[in-house]
Amino acid sequence: MSESATKTPEAAAPHPPRSSRTRALALGVLASGMLMIVLDGSIVTVAMPAIQDDLGFSPAGLSWVVNAYLIAFGSLLLLAGRLGDLLGRKRMFLAGTGVFTAASLLAGAATSPAVLIAARFLQGVGSAMAAAVSLGILVTLFTEPGERARAIAVFSFTGAAGASIGQVVGGLLTDALSWHWIFFINLPIGLAALALAVRVLPGGGDARTGPRGLAAGADVMGALLITAGLMLGIYTVVEVERYGWVSGHTLGLGALAVALIGAFVARQATARTPLMPLRILRSRTVVGANAVQMLMVAALFSFQIILALHLQRVLGYGAGETGLAMLPAAIVIGAVSLGVSARLIARFGERNVLLTGLLLLITLLVLLSRVPVHADYVTDLLPLMLLAAGFGLALPALTSLGMSGAGEEDAGLASGLFNTAQQIGMAVGVAVLSTLAASRSERMLAGGASEAEALTGGYHLAFGVGAGLLVAAFAVAFAVLRPRTR
Repeated sequence: MSESATKTPEAAAPHPPRSSRTRALALGVLASGMLMIVLDGSIVTVAMPAIQDDLGFSPAGLSWVVNAYLIAFGSLLLLAGRLGDLLGRKRMFLAGTGVFTAASLLAGAATSPAVLIAARFLQGVGSAMAAAVSLGILVTLFTEPGERARAIAVFSFTGAAGASIGQVVGGLLTDALSWHWIFFINLPIGLAALALAVRVLPGGGDARTGPRGLAAGADVMGALLITAGLMLGIYTVVEVERYGWVSGHTLGLGALAVALIGAFVARQATARTPLMPLRILRSRTVVGANAVQMLMVAALFSFQIILALHLQRVLGYGAGETGLAMLPAAIVIGAVSLGVSARLIARFGERNVLLTGLLLLITLLVLLSRVPVHADYVTDLLPLMLLAAGFGLALPALTSLGMSGAGEEDAGLASGLFNTAQQIGMAVGVAVLSTLAASRSERMLAGGASEAEALTGGYHLAFGVGAGLLVAAFAVAFAVLRPRTR
């Protein structure tokens, strides 16, 4: 393994701000930016019916309110992460937050489907620019292991609990005001984050960053190949429910996406200034953590979205009620990730904490696959929310592992790669679990089952498959990730 591949962020990091208060504010800025991005991904789900009624979306067109964001976000993370290394991560974070905030204003003011979809695509672009470098900034700010573990716990909490909080906020805003406010709420958060980021984020600039760094490290062809490949691949996956897995559309575009990504990897092995130096893939920990990330995120789509659908379509909850029903999970996740995860990681190591979290999540999905049709929230669902503590254990440990093998010069790339794996996992989870659930529900309806029984049967299948994906994630973590040497 090359020296650059084994060099740790601690060894190569620029001098972080000396003031602990400044670093705490910087962490708050990064966490707020991530919370805004995660909220935007989940806050839309509960407002979709209102958006459809107001703007006149067709059922097929409505899915693009989510898909436009997902395609832009997932396909640009890797490129944005590397550009952050070359241009400066602070510059990339500021630019991304600015684009996202402006696009949120456009989305909130949209009066037609075309404008809203375009605004959602721009939100995805801004989210990718900001999210791709956030972890890279964090690991250079906090170099002492205990501090870094606590900082990653805070950052991971915004990702784990943000989805549930987004459903609460989205439901309340939609019911109390209108769907427009699920986007307008980003404006004060984004402007405050920008104002603070200018003051407290480290510049991280030297001769290697800025225009000179870009000129020295640009790989235009590689950038085109990976962006086109990821965009086409994510588009193909999100359209599976419409075209089917074995259609010419899916197989043809899927093959082209794989060819583009393969061409990108081949170019990186020979390019003089590769966009993604392949040394980052020599770290067994980085590769294993990203594989676990994809499997886990794909599985947990069933908890975050399928459970919300069950509450609304089977149990008859409204948007606000659904958000409040998911709130205990967010509270448990926050208590575990902020309160105990860092101490457990320091004592037992990231791998053991990750495995424990995965076991809790497997139990959660297995039990959800057995929830009765007319479930009682207090006796059947509320106790299961406690098992969401697995999020609070698994995500901080996994984030730490995903960033542990990258040198300072590749921290932005490692951050972009980790977030890209997350978005690919989400796209696959959406395509696989929603398609399986819908197919089983249709078969049960055709067999004479009631609508509630058919929907519940489809959701049970999604929970069961999600549990299987988590078992695969556990196996990869156990076999590939090495225990930390104490």
